[in-house]
Amino acid sequence: MSNLFQRAAPGGHASPHVMELADLASESVIVSDEHGVVRYWNAASEVLYGWPAMAMVGHRVQTIGSLAHIGTDHFDALLREGRWEGVVRRRGLTGTDVVAAVRQIVRRDATGAFLDVVEFGQNAGSLSQAAYLRMDAELQSSLAASWELDTSPARPLLNAIAEHRRGGNAIDFDRHPDWVDGLLTATRILAVNNRAVRMFGAHAGYEQMIGQPIAAFWPAESRSLLAAVLESVASDRTRLEKRKMVLSGALRNPVVKAWHSAEPCPPDTVFVTINGATSDERTSWELQASEDRYRRLIQYLPTALWQVDSRRAGEAFDRLKASGVRDIAGHLARHPDLVEHAKDVVRVTDVNRDAVSLFRASNPADLIKPVRYIFAAAPGLAERVMVAHFEGRRNLIEETRIRAFDGSIIDVLFTVTYPVPPEHLDNTFITMQDISERLSAEQQLRKLQADFSHAGRIATLGELATSIAHEINQPLAAIVTNGETSLRWLARPDQNTEKVTQLTSRIVSNARRASDIIHRLRGMAAKHEPEKRLIDLNEVAEEALLFIRHDIDSKSIVLAANFGADLPKVLGDRIQLQQVIINLLVNSVQAIAQSRGPTRRIDIETSIDSDGAVALSVIDNGPGVPAADLARVFDSFFSTKDAGLGIGLTICQSIITAHGGRIAGTNRPNGGAHFHFTVPVPGMTGPDPGPAAP
Repeated sequence: MSNLFQRAAPGGHASPHVMELADLASESVIVSDEHGVVRYWNAASEVLYGWPAMAMVGHRVQTIGSLAHIGTDHFDALLREGRWEGVVRRRGLTGTDVVAAVRQIVRRDATGAFLDVVEFGQNAGSLSQAAYLRMDAELQSSLAASWELDTSPARPLLNAIAEHRRGGNAIDFDRHPDWVDGLLTATRILAVNNRAVRMFGAHAGYEQMIGQPIAAFWPAESRSLLAAVLESVASDRTRLEKRKMVLSGALRNPVVKAWHSAEPCPPDTVFVTINGATSDERTSWELQASEDRYRRLIQYLPTALWQVDSRRAGEAFDRLKASGVRDIAGHLARHPDLVEHAKDVVRVTDVNRDAVSLFRASNPADLIKPVRYIFAAAPGLAERVMVAHFEGRRNLIEETRIRAFDGSIIDVLFTVTYPVPPEHLDNTFITMQDISERLSAEQQLRKLQADFSHAGRIATLGELATSIAHEINQPLAAIVTNGETSLRWLARPDQNTEKVTQLTSRIVSNARRASDIIHRLRGMAAKHEPEKRLIDLNEVAEEALLFIRHDIDSKSIVLAANFGADLPKVLGDRIQLQQVIINLLVNSVQAIAQSRGPTRRIDIETSIDSDGAVALSVIDNGPGVPAADLARVFDSFFSTKDAGLGIGLTICQSIITAHGGRIAGTNRPNGGAHFHFTVPVPGMTGPDPGPAAP
C-alpha cells in the first residue's frame, strides 16, 4: 500500500489521483503530519471509525483516541524507529470504542527529512482479551527487538525442569546456572528483526545470527530471566509472559514478552520481544546512516581489522574471579581446555576488506566464525590474549605469525583492543598489519651491519699486523728453542728423560698458546651473525688486550687495567664487544704516539654506572680530540687521522646501540680523551638510550 501514496499536495491535501487509489483500499489509511494532524482520511477509515473525512482532516487523530497503554512517548519512539505496529482503542462517531490493529510508517525523503506518517488499520474488536493481548504483542514486536526461537532441542531439559516443578520444588534459575546454560545453548534462533540485530547482534548480520544459540546474543545480565520465561511459556502454551528485565545501556525500563506461536508454526516455536525507551535519541534513519558511515570507515581502514564478540570470555572470567582465581596464567596452564573452548565460543562478527585480503579469503563470510583460525600458526598467543583480557588491560600488541587460507605463513603486528565498561563489551577489536617486508628489510640491514662490522675488524687487524705477528712469533720461537734443546738432549749418550719430558711439555704449552691466538684471530676475522650470550665483560676486555699489548709495550705506553670486581654478566656478542674495546685502545695508542709528553699512559676500567649497567672506559693522556671535531667522531667516514677510513667509531656505535647500550667520547680537563660505553644487564630498566656521559 505504501506505493499508493505521495507527499500531500500544497495546502495539506493529497492529490486527487492518490485519494482515488487510497479510497479503493480495504484497510483504513490515515496520513498525518509531524504534529499528528490528519492530512488524509480514506473511505475505509470512515467505515472503521464512523467519522467522515471532513470531520477529521485538519484535526489531530488523538482527539478520538489514546495510545496511553503503550506510553506517552509513542510518537517520539515512532519517529526514532520509523514504524510501529500494535492495537489501539479509539472513540467512534457513536461514542463506542473501536479496537483496531494498526501499523504506522514514517516516510522521509532522501536526506532524512520528515515527510509524513501513514497508518494502516483494520477492525480487531471481535478478539477475546487473551487474543487481544497476543495480537498487541505480536504487532508491537516490529518496534521491539524481536526473536523467533526454536525450543525443540531444549525440550528434554524443559521436561526435566517441569518434573522438578511438579515435585513441589520452587524454580530459581539464579541457583541453577547449568539449567540456564543448557536452555539457552539448546534454544536456536529461527529469525530476528532489524532492531534485534542492531541492538544485540554484536555486529553480526542477520545471516550470522540465524541458527545460532540464543545464548550467543542474549544479554548476560538477563540470561536467568530468559530461561525462566522460556520455561514458563513451555509449561502453558496459552500463556503470554511479560516481565521487567535488567539491561545495561541499550534501553530504559525494558520489558521482555514471550508467547508460543499460533498455527501453522511448529509447536515449539516461541516469540520473544524486548521493548523499552531507547537511550539513544537518534532516529532509525540517523542510526542507519551512522552505521553505514561507520561500516564504510571500517572497510577503508588501511589495516586488516576484526570485530570480535568476546562477551562469553568475559562472562567466564567473571565466574573465575568470583571463585577466587587471581593468577589467570597459572590457571590456564593447568586447564588448557579453557583456551581451546574459548577459541570456539569467541566469534568474529565483522571484518574489513584488508582482513579478507590478508588471509587470502574469498569473501568476508569466510572469516566471520570462531576465532580459532586466527591462532593456528601462533602457539601461546590465545593464552596471552586471554591473560591480558582477564587482567583488564586496554591493549595487547606483539609480533606474531598467521596462517592464511592458502597455507602461507605471514608475519604480522597483532593488536587487540579490549572494551572497558561502560563500553559495549561485545566490541573487541583485532588489527593485523603485514610486516613481512619490514622484517625482511631489517634482516638485510642486520646483514649489512654485520658486513660493515666485519670490514671494520679486518681493517683493525691490518693495523695490528705487527702486534699480532709478535704475539704469534713468541710461542713459535719458544717451540723452536725447546725443540732444538730436546734434540740435543736426545743426542747425548746419557739421555735425561725427565729433561726431555719438561722441554716437550713446554713445546705443547706454547703450541696451545699459538693455537689460542690463531683461534682468536680467526674469530675476529670470520664473518658471522651476531650471537648474544651471557658474558663477563672483564674477560672480554682481557682477551682484547692480547691483540694490542705488543703495540702498547713497543711504544713505551703504560697500561693500567682496573677491572671492577663481581660485575654482573651482560647479554652480548663476545667478538663484537672485543672489536669495540680493541678499536678504542687502538685509537688511544695512535693518539698517544703523537704526544711528546714524558709519560704515556692508558687506563682501561670497568664498573657499574648509576643506572645499573656495566660500563667500560678507555682513558689516555694524549692530545685529545679537537673540540670542533668532538661532535662528529661517530659520523660515518669522518676521521681525524690522515689515513683513517672513518668507520671505526661508527661501527663501535652501531654495535653498542644494538646491545641496548650507549657510547660517548669527551676530552679530559687536563688533556687526553675519555671514551666510555655501557651495556645493560638483562632485566634492568633504565632511561631511554642516548649519548652516555663519561
